[in-house]
Amino acid sequence: MEDFEHKSTTDLLKMHASIMEELRNRNVLRSANNPTGDLAEYLFCAAFGWDQASNSVKGLDAVDGAGIRYQIKGRRVHRRNPSRQLSAIRDLEGFDVLAVVLFDDEYNILKGALIPALAVKNGSTFVAHTNSHKFIARDSIWQMPEVRDVTEQLRAVP
Repeated sequence: MEDFEHKSTTDLLKMHASIMEELRNRNVLRSANNPTGDLAEYLFCAAFGWDQASNSVKGLDAVDGAGIRYQIKGRRVHRRNPSRQLSAIRDLEGFDVLAVVLFDDEYNILKGALIPALAVKNGSTFVAHTNSHKFIARDSIWQMPEVRDVTEQLRAVP
């Protein structure tokens, strides 16, 4: 690993920008935002052969060959913020399955799951001030019989 301690803040930010650009060139990322969501979409689509929706499509991120609609969420569980709350779900009717991947500090895959929309609806809470629903990817979700653990399929993506 490179020694970052002796690099200037400017140098570190330039390296970050270059790395993000290279990941976009490799089609791992699609935006200039935090890479967690884009990485999650890339992994699920690569692992299962789903067709990624355009960024402008509301409520879903990918569709499989059978027409099943997927909302894809990723969460980096960081030592400074161990929360597993996923980003806002704005449309509970826009997808059939929620695809979730949890990463550790270094973007190693901790867990992945496919969760039916009904389980998400039953397990989410409406947040009025954001007009969205919050869903927390607790360990207990992986124990639900209708949830499919896909951790190994995601880890197999090169």
